[in-house]
Amino acid sequence: MDKIKIIIADDSDFVRDGMKIILDVDDDFEVLGTASTGREAIELARGEAPDIFLMDIQMPEMDGIEATKQIVEQGLGKVLILTTFDDDELVRKALKNGAKGYLIKNHTPDHLKQMIKSVYYGTGVMDENVLETLTGSAPAITGNAAAGFDVSDYSPRELEIIKAVAEGLSNKEIAGKLFISEGTVKNYITGILAKEGLSHRTALAVYYLTGKRQ
Repeated sequence: MDKIKIIIADDSDFVRDGMKIILDVDDDFEVLGTASTGREAIELARGEAPDIFLMDIQMPEMDGIEATKQIVEQGLGKVLILTTFDDDELVRKALKNGAKGYLIKNHTPDHLKQMIKSVYYGTGVMDENVLETLTGSAPAITGNAAAGFDVSDYSPRELEIIKAVAEGLSNKEIAGKLFISEGTVKNYITGILAKEGLSHRTALAVYYLTGKRQ
């Protein structure tokens, strides 16, 4: 496959350099450059055509929330937010601006790579720890819909799909669990998002678990 082209934006030299080292040694990825502000990331992207931005939220000059908005509006690439445990309200804002997912900074290298690939192939991703913070759910997801989520709007199969999304499963994992194709899973999710007027699967998961729209 073609290498996934990445721009890393974080005001911490340690974080930027660490992720660059992790990705540079893997033939599946190419780090086009690094930036310490959202503005630098956007300027870099205009000349490099990245696939994915790894975007910190809190940066000088232009933060990751505003940078995400501009990146999405200008069609410069997909954004995966890098966050800490106390960034939950900022994560909500970034998701509303079009981010495709979020990742805790103390990730393992394999987890980082898998989430980048998921976003690249069109699957929104969510770190389970951040999801728990956003939803206030217990670590073990029970799979029960919150009171604000009307299950009567959906068929049993659609509810199975939604529940699996809320459990953090990828399209491939959902397909294997339900014995259907990945294409069928994607079609179901696209239809469900359209029905609810939601832009990504993360918002669907939060809505299912909390009854609140993000």
